[in-house]
Amino acid sequence: MNAIEGRSGDSPVTLAVIGAGSRGTGYCEYAIDNPQRAKVVAVAEPRDEHRRAFQKIHNIPDEMAFADWRELAARPKLADAALIATPDRQHVDPAVTLAGLNYDVLLEKPMAPSPEECRRITEAAEGIVFAVCHVLRYQRYTAVLKQLLDEGAIGQLQSVQHLEPVGYWHYAHSYVRGNWRNEAEASPMLLAKSCHDIDLLRYLIGARCTAVSSFGSLTHFTPENKPAEAGSATRCLECKHEPDCTYSAPRFYLGRLEQGNRRWPVNVVTRDTTEGGVLAALRTGPYGRCVYECDNDVVDHQVVTLQYETGVTASFTMVGTSKARHRETVLFGSHGELRGDGHHITHVDFRTGAVTEHDVDGPTGTHSADHTLVEAFVEAVRTRNPGTILSGPAETLETHLTVFAAEQSRREARIVPVPQV
Repeated sequence: MNAIEGRSGDSPVTLAVIGAGSRGTGYCEYAIDNPQRAKVVAVAEPRDEHRRAFQKIHNIPDEMAFADWRELAARPKLADAALIATPDRQHVDPAVTLAGLNYDVLLEKPMAPSPEECRRITEAAEGIVFAVCHVLRYQRYTAVLKQLLDEGAIGQLQSVQHLEPVGYWHYAHSYVRGNWRNEAEASPMLLAKSCHDIDLLRYLIGARCTAVSSFGSLTHFTPENKPAEAGSATRCLECKHEPDCTYSAPRFYLGRLEQGNRRWPVNVVTRDTTEGGVLAALRTGPYGRCVYECDNDVVDHQVVTLQYETGVTASFTMVGTSKARHRETVLFGSHGELRGDGHHITHVDFRTGAVTEHDVDGPTGTHSADHTLVEAFVEAVRTRNPGTILSGPAETLETHLTVFAAEQSRREARIVPVPQV
């Protein structure tokens, strides 16, 4: 297929959802809020409880609900587009298959855990509307920052410093106890979490990365760092040290519950978001484990330095043991600098000495970026115009190849050139 085929009518864009977990459910809130623009008509999800709950939310009949995405793919085309939000290592097969069946595809990041699989998906995406969920590109904050750069507010861009402070509790939840803790089961940390950031740098700088170097390791969340007071306990609810532990699961999850938060991350621990349900899950499930006794192996801190074809350099730092807050970025230009923290941008003009503050109006959080991303994809499907998409297949492949090169650099302790797409 060499051209994007047409779609008739002004009816809502229909979606088949592959993976009804936290991310798949979250993205589909757009359809609930905008029923005239998008409608979820089918779901494939192996977990019965999750599938049934998703069916109820979107009023999906049993004949359009499947335990395996292959069952959905075996039917005549059921929707205009497919939203794929399966675990990282289960992206490539449904993406390639459904693209081949002429579904437009919205794919959760990362694209896939290997360069070869990413290239397969990119090739399969030719001729369809395709986007990867790099939500940072869709934040209003990013749009303002990008506009200032493109308008020459700081002259010629020279260098960028970018920090991702994951947050100590978020890191423990997702990358020590959670689904992305182990490379063999998911992906390296840089791919699973920070491919967003490498992609954001590419978007802001507007040029291809040519070479990278990287350092990082897992140093804190290991058995050697378990406090002596914790004894042999392998779960927080069994541990005498738990009241004083930074990473106490009961304090974190029950504390969120006391604040009235029954959504992420509490609803990842259990669908029974009562106090009793959470405690039961912490007694037996993965989120109640001691952070020093898990099977995690992803890094808890990493730095990457990047060289771009225009001569711009960048440094990226990911740290798990931090206060949870928005990413922080400094862009250095020939005539000024920009400093941003996700909500606020400070522009310093070297020529005049003027300091201009930009408070970014409107929503800037992840949820609103999810909304804007899905809106852009739905509009592209509706109009058959991929111009609304900021995160298409070719540039996403490019930034993923940059991530793979950085991981190679970290493991081999050398500068690694980034392959061309």
